[in-house]
Amino acid sequence: MINEQIRDKEVRLISENGEQLGIMSARDAYMKAQEAGMDLVKIAPQAKPPVCKIVDYGKFKYEQARKEKDARKKQKTIEIKEVRLSPNIDTNDLNTKVGAARKFLEKGNKVKITLRFRGREMAHMNSSKHILDEFAAQLSDIAVVEKAPKVEGRSMTMFLAEKRN
Repeated sequence: MINEQIRDKEVRLISENGEQLGIMSARDAYMKAQEAGMDLVKIAPQAKPPVCKIVDYGKFKYEQARKEKDARKKQKTIEIKEVRLSPNIDTNDLNTKVGAARKFLEKGNKVKITLRFRGREMAHMNSSKHILDEFAAQLSDIAVVEKAPKVEGRSMTMFLAEKRN
């Protein structure tokens, strides 16, 4: 809220150079802002009484947008990468998939390992859990099991995340 939009009876006013001018009516605060040739901006509406500051509104909006942009730049999004396996996977194929998962983890992503069962493989689901355990064991130096192997329909899934130091 700026200038005439501020309808509070009393506000705590802060000058353009950051010094406290005390508690006064919103109209008086607006008059002081007009004298300074600037705008009255409500900074903390939830405070009792609300805090208003005398600033150049255009510059204030620009600074806010700049801070948000910098915050978004520093923010890191974590993706979930998926590695699919089958119950009759050979050791070399498993090692290749472990290598791929290792790359994902080193980049800071989480990895979802899916063991898919087809046809008659469904009958031997519980004997295939060792594949996921072996997968996790090979990555135990850089990864930790975030969610243990769990059966969901025709597949068994497990989540790995990067180890925190």
